[in-house]
Amino acid sequence: MKIASAEYVRSAHAAEQFVRDGRPEVAFVGRSNVGKSSLMNRLLGRKALARTSSTPGRTRAVNYFLVNDRFWFVDLPGYGFAKAGREDRRQWAELVEAYLRHALPRAQVVMLVDSKVGATPLDTQALEYLRSFAAPVAVVATKADRVPRGRRARAMAEIRRELGLTEREGDDDVPLAVSARTGEGIGGLWKRIEERL
Repeated sequence: MKIASAEYVRSAHAAEQFVRDGRPEVAFVGRSNVGKSSLMNRLLGRKALARTSSTPGRTRAVNYFLVNDRFWFVDLPGYGFAKAGREDRRQWAELVEAYLRHALPRAQVVMLVDSKVGATPLDTQALEYLRSFAAPVAVVATKADRVPRGRRARAMAEIRRELGLTEREGDDDVPLAVSARTGEGIGGLWKRIEERL
């Protein structure tokens, strides 16, 4: 997709601050430090539109980025930050649930899993949770460049198995391996996003 414009518009800390203009939304969700912001920057061809950090748990709000004046990229807070207290986790759950209830069925969800770490029990729970909302979910395995090519097929098979995903090529359920650093898989992810916009 040709990106003519992409701009940060708003951070929503509560449901009443969500964007309500009817445009389609592409929501990015995943564990803390899985690479959401880096992937969004790569997809949009910008170096620092979405703020990246090596510190887990930096995204605490629902962040909206308007793309081509046509649709939204939405950066959701990461889950599973070990140092987050019970109250922080409760607030995260409430904010994300409020977002999903507000945005579906207009939104599609891109769920990120770390290729090198693999799918964790938290990722499995998150996918089940998203599917409980009947959310259209594309699973993306980030940081693919950190997995040696000889081990990549096995790593992807393990992610599929842990998440209970299909192995049929061409199926939307098959996770995509991507790298924000090298650009690997970015075209395939854009294709999936465009098909649902």
